[in-house]
Amino acid sequence: MANPELSMNPQMEQIHGEIRDIMRALANGFQKLDKIKDSTRQSKQLEELTGKMRECKRLVKEFDREIKDEESRNPPEITKQLNDEKQSMIKELNSYVALRKTYMSTYGNKRVELFDMGGASDPTAEENVLVASEMSNQQLIDAGMKSMDETDQAIERSKQVVHKTLEVGTQTATTLKGQTEQMGRVVNELDTINFSLKKASQLVKEIGRQVATDKCIMLFLFLIVCGVIAIIVVKIVNPNNKDIRDIPGLAPPAPTTRRLLYVKPTEFFE
Repeated sequence: MANPELSMNPQMEQIHGEIRDIMRALANGFQKLDKIKDSTRQSKQLEELTGKMRECKRLVKEFDREIKDEESRNPPEITKQLNDEKQSMIKELNSYVALRKTYMSTYGNKRVELFDMGGASDPTAEENVLVASEMSNQQLIDAGMKSMDETDQAIERSKQVVHKTLEVGTQTATTLKGQTEQMGRVVNELDTINFSLKKASQLVKEIGRQVATDKCIMLFLFLIVCGVIAIIVVKIVNPNNKDIRDIPGLAPPAPTTRRLLYVKPTEFFE
């Protein structure tokens, strides 16, 4: 029976209602099957019930997908109630599957379809499965041994896959660790290069300022030398120019007239 307190979205309610309708149809169909005496009609009725069970199984899978899609939005209690409802529907469906297998065994039909807990069925395996009641003890033993061998082989393959996965994981972790260390070294080298570039930029700026200062000093000295040379030239060309002061260390030119010194005789002999 459906739980009226379940919280479902419209899509889930529609799927749940369709599943319940099919369950009621299956219950009525198996009740009618007991009243049918004709084997042809019984086979046809079983085929119709099988189709309904397939449809019900598909709807249960859709209901399960809706539960998983809404799991992140529903509280844990609601999700648990929905999963319980799903399991209840699966158990009810499996009961009809078991009932169908009983009827098919009674009617001599050798084909059996397996309905698991929401898992997919294998059509090839369904065609080759024999009804257990029709198998001898030796066949049952052989089938069991074969199944155990296949299970052991599957377990060994799983162990090998797990071992390989662990090896790949270890190698990947080692590689990632090496790459992380290499990236750390690269980052340190980039920091060093960035620091060196900043120092070089500062040094270039300082050199530029020194060069500019040296050029200014040289230009100032050049102007001083040119001024001195100009003054010397002017003094040589026009020595009587009083507007130009004498340059220290540079004597004026000697006069061109000379005076003769003489002594009076009387002054000499006195």
